Amino acid sequence: MSAGATLRLRRGTGRGAGTPPPRSTAARRKVLGLDKDGWFLLLPALIPVLVLSVGPLLYGIALAFTDAQSGVTHATSFNGIANFKDLRLDSLFWQSFRIGLLWAVCVTVLQFLMSLGLALLLNQNLRLRWLARTLALVPWAMPEVVVGIMWRLVYNPDAGILNNTLHHLHLTDGTTDWLSSLSLALPAVIVVGVWAGMPQTTVVLLAGLQNVPLELHEAASLDGAGLWRRFTTVTWPTLKPVVLSITALNFIWNFNSFGLVYVLTSGGPGGKTELPMLFAYDEAFRYGQFGYAAAMGLVMVAVIAVLLAVFLRNRLKEDES
Repeated sequence: MSAGATLRLRRGTGRGAGTPPPRSTAARRKVLGLDKDGWFLLLPALIPVLVLSVGPLLYGIALAFTDAQSGVTHATSFNGIANFKDLRLDSLFWQSFRIGLLWAVCVTVLQFLMSLGLALLLNQNLRLRWLARTLALVPWAMPEVVVGIMWRLVYNPDAGILNNTLHHLHLTDGTTDWLSSLSLALPAVIVVGVWAGMPQTTVVLLAGLQNVPLELHEAASLDGAGLWRRFTTVTWPTLKPVVLSITALNFIWNFNSFGLVYVLTSGGPGGKTELPMLFAYDEAFRYGQFGYAAAMGLVMVAVIAVLLAVFLRNRLKEDES
């Protein structure tokens, strides 16, 4: 039999890897997971996403190109890119944007470093390790408002535990107003942000550490590698994809922080802790400029998307090299 005839025979009756997919529309939809039963089961999860996420996002984008304001007597009209032109010259917004970037970078980096140390500790075979892991999740279980109120009490200039402790240690006179100081407010808020965000980072890193094969550590130890050498040659390469994912997500979450800082300082003193989300919130709900605030949100999304794209592109290049 010739090669061409053999090939035609295989195409007609074969069931191997080279067999094309079924030609009927129903069969193709079933192969692609587009059958009616699949869509029906997907709807309960899809509808809330469309209604609560996609819908408001599209509405916010459209609102950014209008002069929408509060009040029923004000008619909303399309104004093109006028909001973005005004925003380009708004020095207060760009100042809050710089504060937001500083906040996000500091909190993300410190969260990662402290969470990595805690995850490495919790990954050891210690006594009462289960209790330590449970206690490490306590900040995660607390709402942001509760965390903010609790830390306001810690930072209280008159009866706060921090001032009392420093006073008893003869480090300060015990009257420092941490959240009202122009120079100390932002560092104090960063500390709270790090404390509140450590649990989820620790859990993710701990899960990544538990996926590192124990045999590789044992082999490196037999070769005479110390703790640092084993971490850099065995643990870190395996953990790197997890680190890339969690740092990117943390940066987005931290830049979009609102509730924690709002409860602690409301953006004060003198705008030293006014993150972009707080600035946009004030513009919309204090001054009633909904269209202008929506333009701020759109700019923030665009800038963060570009920064993350550059960051992820560079990291992926490093992984490939």
